[in-house]
Amino acid sequence: MLTQTGNSILRGELGVEETIESDNIVRWDGDRLYVEQDVFHNGQLVHRKYRRTVTEPVAQALWAIINRSKQ
Repeated sequence: MLTQTGNSILRGELGVEETIESDNIVRWDGDRLYVEQDVFHNGQLVHRKYRRTVTEPVAQALWAIINRSKQ
């Protein structure tokens, strides 16, 4: 199930309103953690399954949660 992540963003440099939908599943490709997102400009799909890298603080928080659940 895709969910819209936050409000739309006005991208002045592109002259478009950007919205993002994601299933919010963190994935690992052997190199990095990422979340797949569909990116829309003015309601039109421009990037399908765009891979947005998870930030280091988020990755560390996930790692701590995983380690706590193992105990």
